[in-house]
Amino acid sequence: MAKQQPRVDAVIVGLGWTGSIMGMELTDAGLNVLALERGADRSNADFAYPKAADELQYGIRHTMMQKPKQSAVTIRRNLDERALPQRKLGAFLPGDGVGGAGAHWTGVLIRPTPTDLQLKSFADQAFEPGVLQDDMQIQDFGVTWDELEPHFTFFEKVCGQSGTTGNLRGEIQEGGDPFEGPRSEPYPLPALQDTQNTEMFDKAARQLGYHPFPNPSANVSRAWTNPYGMQLGPCNYCGFCSRYGCVNYSKASPQTCILNALKQRSNFAYRTHANVTRVELAADGKTATGVTYIDENGEEVFQPADMVILASYALNNVRLMLNSGIGQMYDPVSRTGTVGRNYSYQIGGGIHMYFDDIEFNPFATAGATGRMFNDFSPGNFDSASHGFIGGAKMHSSQASGTPINTPLPKDTPSWGQGYKDALQKYYGHHMKLSMTGSVMSYRTNMLDLDPTWKDPYGMPLLRMTFDWKENELKLSRFMRDRLREIADVLKPNHMEESFRLSGDHFKVTSYVSTHNVGGAVMGTDPSNSALNRYLQSWDVHNVFVPGGNAFPQNFQANPTDLIAALTYWSAKKIKEDYLKNPGPLMSRA
Repeated sequence: MAKQQPRVDAVIVGLGWTGSIMGMELTDAGLNVLALERGADRSNADFAYPKAADELQYGIRHTMMQKPKQSAVTIRRNLDERALPQRKLGAFLPGDGVGGAGAHWTGVLIRPTPTDLQLKSFADQAFEPGVLQDDMQIQDFGVTWDELEPHFTFFEKVCGQSGTTGNLRGEIQEGGDPFEGPRSEPYPLPALQDTQNTEMFDKAARQLGYHPFPNPSANVSRAWTNPYGMQLGPCNYCGFCSRYGCVNYSKASPQTCILNALKQRSNFAYRTHANVTRVELAADGKTATGVTYIDENGEEVFQPADMVILASYALNNVRLMLNSGIGQMYDPVSRTGTVGRNYSYQIGGGIHMYFDDIEFNPFATAGATGRMFNDFSPGNFDSASHGFIGGAKMHSSQASGTPINTPLPKDTPSWGQGYKDALQKYYGHHMKLSMTGSVMSYRTNMLDLDPTWKDPYGMPLLRMTFDWKENELKLSRFMRDRLREIADVLKPNHMEESFRLSGDHFKVTSYVSTHNVGGAVMGTDPSNSALNRYLQSWDVHNVFVPGGNAFPQNFQANPTDLIAALTYWSAKKIKEDYLKNPGPLMSRA
């Protein structure tokens, strides 16, 4: 029989960005809040000076990531294949412990465009009927730019965002992104310093008529004190960002920006090594009574709560909903059910260039150092004439100077003297052109429960069905040709391409990004969304599910800014309306 803990007003599952934000907002409202984190505790002191940024430990052995034995998903490419579980990390790297992926992320902090939030409405206007694949399931988010903009602005102050404003209250600003939605305030801090890589990319892109701007960065360019009173130090360009905790308190993370303030509140507590296995429901199935978790001693514990916030990684949020019977599991044949529907990802690609006589000094960089342009975001170019919908963030980012992960030519030996010679020759002479592409949602790209594989507690694993579709492969070919044009201007001595092209299939062993989205998506229609526009379950009114799982499809950039803005948007509605009158915030009619 499960051990029972005292009741709390709200229990939060997961203590990364969304859990930390919800913790602040709900304790502000006076609630007694408990967070449950299945991993270990992590503080800035675990990886800050004088500790070394150990590439073998963090960059290769993935110390800050969940191991497949903890959180494996099974993966297949179509409905007819038998899914097999992950055996090693590859395509994506979920975070482990307090802070989650927000502790080891790179720090690119960019907003979607207004069009991204209303992509179905855009598609209906821009594409003739029958042009797009009939198995696409594109949807609007159900929330507008104007509704989210104040929450973007606040979160960017929490992070100390560094960058160059492109659109201030409708007025285009020199040097920023002319395609961004109107901002109510400029960036909190100026952009990071330029590098040789940045200057070369900027010049070549402008020569071709594009509009590059500095990467919006959560690696702060100046000392910053955020609205919670948390202090961040100016980035020292050490080159250890992605896959690492920041050694200098300079990269925004739940630890540096929120948690130390949250921990001081008497109405907040958290427990680590608490692996939540299911949300418990009342007899009528319409209300959650709390959650059950396995503690560090292997004992089952029931935590009663008046409200449940699922704030873990997107894939785990979906799995918890499915294993708890919250909503109806999606069926790709009948297209009924909503939980598991519209899983999406991102498509990437790039050109590795090597210059014999140019030294890039890659050891002096930050995770978000670089430039990008949004000339190829939806609505900014005529993708319909090229037979696809979507877009790509085009960028060149000198993001890391870690030597073991230096990109080397394909014919380089993987070890021994040949590897050492190549590393000596090419380290410092490499530059990459990259595209980060959007991925639409489709009938057969989905999440459900695996009928065979279970975790150590007897709970079914999450099964992912996903493969690249022709729309995204067309997008990849188009963007490849645009990057080739930039490479032609730069004239490297040697270059190699890496793109997903016709006939390519998704490979779980090849890293793309950790930007898994969808599966429990938001919307205004309960027939095609698991959550309403306030991230509240349509079926269990006291369960809210903030995270990338809410995206109906993925857009062409990093998701953190949107995830955080949606979390603040949801918390505002909870505080202003739900707590006064608990119940559905939208009618199912």
